Amino acid sequence: MSNTLGTIFKITSFGESHGPSVGVVIDGCPAGLPIDLLHIKTELLRRRPGQSKITTARKETEEFEIISGLFEGKATGAPITIIIANSDARSKDYDHNTNVYRPSHADYTYQEKYGHRDHRGGGRSSARITAGWVAAGAIAKQFLAHSKIKIQAYVSQAGSVKLETPYTQLNLNQAENNIVRCPDVNVANKMIALIEATKKEGDTIGGVVSGVVSNMPVGIGEPIFDKLHAALGQAMLSINAVKGVEFGSGFEGVGMKGSEHNDIFTAGDKITTQTNHSGGIQGGISNGEDIVFRVAFKPVATIMQPQETVDELGNSTIIKGKGRHDPCVVPRAVPIVESMAAIVLADFVLRARSTTFEG
Repeated sequence: MSNTLGTIFKITSFGESHGPSVGVVIDGCPAGLPIDLLHIKTELLRRRPGQSKITTARKETEEFEIISGLFEGKATGAPITIIIANSDARSKDYDHNTNVYRPSHADYTYQEKYGHRDHRGGGRSSARITAGWVAAGAIAKQFLAHSKIKIQAYVSQAGSVKLETPYTQLNLNQAENNIVRCPDVNVANKMIALIEATKKEGDTIGGVVSGVVSNMPVGIGEPIFDKLHAALGQAMLSINAVKGVEFGSGFEGVGMKGSEHNDIFTAGDKITTQTNHSGGIQGGISNGEDIVFRVAFKPVATIMQPQETVDELGNSTIIKGKGRHDPCVVPRAVPIVESMAAIVLADFVLRARSTTFEG
């Protein structure tokens, strides 16, 4: 099972949804980096379950412990190990699917691949493990801040409700002012109403999280197999429920002509482009413009309605979701998207330092 991401700034994830804890080991964090523990806690609380009426009711305190790699408030250069306790798991909520496969979950594929599975919330396949990723991302963000690189994500679509306003015309800081994390309050209210109505039906919806990376230097990324957008895409597609990622113009770009899509350079002391259809990445390498991307999340697979399925012997049966689940994951996915982007960018910034000779 592959649980490690990165080359220099590298994370290894561990833990299960209903085990005693989840967490992460960070290798390659530069020695001497000041680590703000309050920032880590703040990021974890942004991701935590039970934070609003449109998220799962599971209550986690997100208390964490760093057991290695930190001394006197700074990274030592040794692996940083962060453990986050699971304090509110209710395993009995999953007794009904001990031998039954939940539709669109990883139950069947895990059973076939490993010959054994943890039916309690999906075990390793649960989004609960992303808590460790967010903790690692909080440290990656602190590293990137020294280069003034800033990552902001927000909900741009929930079900059929879509935010049409370009991010350049929005105050992205406003996203944290409402429970759905959409920077337009009017659109946010429509999203919240849709999520609440869907929850009452015992159903779920998907959505889109948009990300913007500002103050990016030119030259980050590799030109062939480790293209920057390929690495970011891998990280995003590793997040539970993600089904699609696009950069810049994305799929809409196929309807444009080259004369319309090309990002024309602007002359000056600092070379910029008039448009950003490339999404800040050209040839797999950052060009200094904002990196702009969108991440599509499918509807949550657990619904509170009866569904046809099969048991481990292939017999037809009926299953209905129980327990506490998100009717829409995108509000809580915002800090996860930011964190995964930060982990990748921290890694690539460190890799870039070994690219050219400094005489």
